[in-house]
Amino acid sequence: MDHLVSTDWLAAELGKPDLAVFDATKYLPNENKDGKALFMQAHLPGARLFDIDLVADQDSSLPHMVPTAARFERLLGAMGVSNATRVVFYDQKGLASAARGWWLMRLFGHHQTAVLDGGLPKWVAEGRPTESGESPAPQPATFAADLQAELLRGIGDVKRIVRQGGGGALILDARAKGRFDGTAPEPRPGLPSGHMPGAANLPYTELLNPDQTMKDPAALHAIFAAAGVTAERPVVASCGTGVTACILALGLLRAGFPEAAVYDGSWTEWASRPETPKVQS
Repeated sequence: MDHLVSTDWLAAELGKPDLAVFDATKYLPNENKDGKALFMQAHLPGARLFDIDLVADQDSSLPHMVPTAARFERLLGAMGVSNATRVVFYDQKGLASAARGWWLMRLFGHHQTAVLDGGLPKWVAEGRPTESGESPAPQPATFAADLQAELLRGIGDVKRIVRQGGGGALILDARAKGRFDGTAPEPRPGLPSGHMPGAANLPYTELLNPDQTMKDPAALHAIFAAAGVTAERPVVASCGTGVTACILALGLLRAGFPEAAVYDGSWTEWASRPETPKVQS
């Protein structure tokens, strides 16, 4: 199963018993949109909601942090996902938060997972059918997680990378340039903008075409190389809260680079800690 699937592919596969399709939309606090309400208005046929804030550590003060394996198993099983299920994620903006669902599945050892290229906007623009209202309750299943810890980084890991300077992994930040430079505000009130020392900026939007589909592998390879990515140096993807960082992780695989790790707490955690160094430039 490819990491990125087309609307043509999904249209041909919809309705097959081993396929689960999820809307994993997550809007930023300053967007003032209700993803669940919009899902109720229009979603792909048979799709269910994948709530990034629910499939998360409920005890953390940080937004949608990675849940325990046991919680992930329980929730995915309740959603009707087994280890034999093929899982496709999409979002209502095109390609903004769907990759978080894809990355979580890979983190817990499930590789039969993909992102719908272009998401709901492309599906609708092509005149394909949608449904409204609640989705039918899925048949419960059993999902067994297999944590791939090398895909996850915490604040202690990133502190070590920063201390190592240029000799460690490359921190690649998916936020917009103004937020990275410290010249534009963060969407979360009270959180300063800026970046970690030594981090490189690659806004996730640079990986996308105007229709919100992802660029082809050759174009992606050139974009990542220009940002300092090499096959030999590990990459840790970061963003605001660990969502659009997953788009960088998806793009790196599509471009033929080794799989990246994601700093789950990302800038929200780093900026809120008084002991961490911050750069504005």
